[in-house]
Amino acid sequence: MGTTWSAKIVAPPTGVQSAIEAVLATIIAQMSHWEPTSELSRINNSPPGTWHRIGPEFAQVMAIALDIAERSGGAFDPAMGVAVDLWGFGPPGPRTGLPTEAEIEAARALCGYDAIDFDPLLLRLRLTRPVRLDLSGIAKGYAVDAVAARLKAMGCLDFLVEIGGELVGEGIQPDGQPWWVDVEVPPDVDAEPLRIALHGMAVATSGDYRRNFVEGGATYAHTIDPRTGLPVSSGVASATVLHRNCARSDAWASVLMVLGQDYGAIVAECNTLAVHMLPRGEGGRS
Repeated sequence: MGTTWSAKIVAPPTGVQSAIEAVLATIIAQMSHWEPTSELSRINNSPPGTWHRIGPEFAQVMAIALDIAERSGGAFDPAMGVAVDLWGFGPPGPRTGLPTEAEIEAARALCGYDAIDFDPLLLRLRLTRPVRLDLSGIAKGYAVDAVAARLKAMGCLDFLVEIGGELVGEGIQPDGQPWWVDVEVPPDVDAEPLRIALHGMAVATSGDYRRNFVEGGATYAHTIDPRTGLPVSSGVASATVLHRNCARSDAWASVLMVLGQDYGAIVAECNTLAVHMLPRGEGGRS
């Protein structure tokens, strides 16, 4: 998945590391756009109109992704791989210089979740035009959920799972304390640190400061606005979402980076989300 993972487990059972690695291997084999043999890559590299069988995990992620795409008015899009690649954040790797307006418009025309024909009952999917799937805005969060579900199935009651900065906490620590986690404050943002007790909850943060590139004195973040095909410029440095489901936390955090603080707060309220956004140049807002 191109990132690290960790798990703190009270009284871990035998074989727990192998079990976690098996869960992650399944998700990579189905949903990684970096793996050329994954189910997602197979779909992306096939002609439009071809039905593809997908794994149940893939189907769960796609159902959540399409739901949030609708709820966010298209601020989240699981079919924007062409735009992500154009800006140098996908498998083709970094680019030199900025894309032209014509390239941006052409890439935007090859995005859009309306091109996804998803059949959850038969676990199959097809693309109706040559878009490219990219689940990097939700797959890490889903992986956290999947690992947590596997740990529960093994009888684990108290644990903290982290994958690439997305976390879920269940139960309590051996000293009776909840699983405390600190939300990172982005560089150059004047805000008080936020500490969260994860007890049966997940948290995910998206920001403009970790994956980006600088060109002509301007910084271009890795989160792409599906509506414009451009890197986000909403003025939000980071967005954190607390939710029972980490996949939803992950995707909604990306949505808030796209929408910005004011409209993002309205959408968060409409969807009953607990959020914390930190704009650049001033204090944060919960």
